[in-house]
Amino acid sequence: MAAPVEETWSCWFPALALGVSFLKCLLINAYHSTDFEVHRNWLAITHSLPVSRWYYENSSDWTLDYPPLFAWFEFGLSHVAKHFDPDMLLLQNQDYASPSTVVFQRLSVICTDLVFIYAARECCRAVREEKGSKDVLRRPSFILAVLLLWNFGLLIVDHIHFQYNGFLFGFLLLSVAKHLQSRHLQGALLFAVLLNLKHIYLYVAPAYGVYLLRSYCFTQDNADGSVRWRSFSLLRLVALGSIVTSVCVLSFGPFIAMGQLPQVLSRLFPFKRGLCHAYWAPNVWALYNVLDKALTLLGVRLKLLEEAELPKASMTGGLVQEFQHSVLPSVSPSVTLVCTLISILPAVFRLWWRPCGARGFLRCLVLCALGSFMFGWHVHEKAILIAILPLSILAVESREDAGIFLVLATTGHYSLFPLIFTPAELPIKVTLMLMFTLYSFCALRNLFSVQGSLLHPLEAVYLLGLVAVAIACEIVYPLSPWQQTLPFLPLLATSLYCALGVSYCFVRLYVSMLRQEHKPKQV
Repeated sequence: MAAPVEETWSCWFPALALGVSFLKCLLINAYHSTDFEVHRNWLAITHSLPVSRWYYENSSDWTLDYPPLFAWFEFGLSHVAKHFDPDMLLLQNQDYASPSTVVFQRLSVICTDLVFIYAARECCRAVREEKGSKDVLRRPSFILAVLLLWNFGLLIVDHIHFQYNGFLFGFLLLSVAKHLQSRHLQGALLFAVLLNLKHIYLYVAPAYGVYLLRSYCFTQDNADGSVRWRSFSLLRLVALGSIVTSVCVLSFGPFIAMGQLPQVLSRLFPFKRGLCHAYWAPNVWALYNVLDKALTLLGVRLKLLEEAELPKASMTGGLVQEFQHSVLPSVSPSVTLVCTLISILPAVFRLWWRPCGARGFLRCLVLCALGSFMFGWHVHEKAILIAILPLSILAVESREDAGIFLVLATTGHYSLFPLIFTPAELPIKVTLMLMFTLYSFCALRNLFSVQGSLLHPLEAVYLLGLVAVAIACEIVYPLSPWQQTLPFLPLLATSLYCALGVSYCFVRLYVSMLRQEHKPKQV
């Protein structure tokens, strides 16, 4: 029976991958954000300057602020870029976007997405599904392939807005797939590489650290599921430590040798940027900011506050800077760190005391991603994808997870709409969002049709409300006089409403984890 299964794989998976790659090519001339210039400037920095000056160059606002391994990645791309348009590699050519430059940068994202395509294939191979002649379109592996390859968020963030998230998520998903296949050293190596490409994935590092220590370095459990301390393997710990240390030395070693580690770290963790990103991520701090604004307006109206004495509230102005809350206490980076740790500790403790195999690790990873998204400092709205993409794997195996996925994916993806604000791209983002959302609902509903409805009534009402918010922000608001007087009202409404949905999914995932039964160790 293995041959026919392999034959069907060889037909439909390449078709899905080629189809989405063709779509990406059609988006080459679409709008691109300032991130396009950010990466062009990094190409110029790594190509034109010696390594010793990479993390000191500041002639542009877009300084190099990714880990060294990504800098070397840009360095490699720059040697291909010079064959397209050498002028893009000149530092003084700021905001340079010649047709050749656009084609090269877009193609570089499309080509490096091959890592993501391969990772998606490996995740699909690791999915549990019933053996038999079930229709290919209803197989969990096929549905997962579509949810990953055609993910709406990745399409608009990478191939319209412009970034290399697909390349990076490829390493994350490939690492997850290796753990699902019980190839833990390979999974650890891939995650160590990922951390040295983009440090935002520190969000999920606690899940990796605890899982590898608990389920790899300790080789046996007691009958009640608790750890058997005598089963600890020093050799396995040394192997893991050697892998992580080797990758970090290769990445940071040259800068440590040059005495530049403090400078590199100051670029990687710029706490001066403020609590919220320019486009508010739909998290706890968005709710906190809205509450502060509401209390301020109420205080001024009741004459409890003097408007002239209030700090300038620029948090809705789309600016990346520090500000003081007017009524509520201002939030510092240390406060967000404590809140984040508190939010993920139950998931991490559960993973230690009652691990449930690689799926338990994956659930903890999603919770760590969501906890960091909900309470982190200067969180980018795009970080919601760190939770949505891994949750796709659980969604095709569990009805409860499928319901949570539908709410989180729909809410999180809509929260990305403000990133693409140009009128020409409005039909594109709406069409892609509808296609992905409708497919997700139909495919997962058919997959779990025997087990009942995927959504609770209140969840369905919430998602219908999201449709109302979208119509108001994308159609009604641009035609109203509020566009001049309240220019940031759509951003505030989107962040506020989506924050409620993301918060709900965070709580539901925690409840789901606490109900999960212990599974014997599989190493």
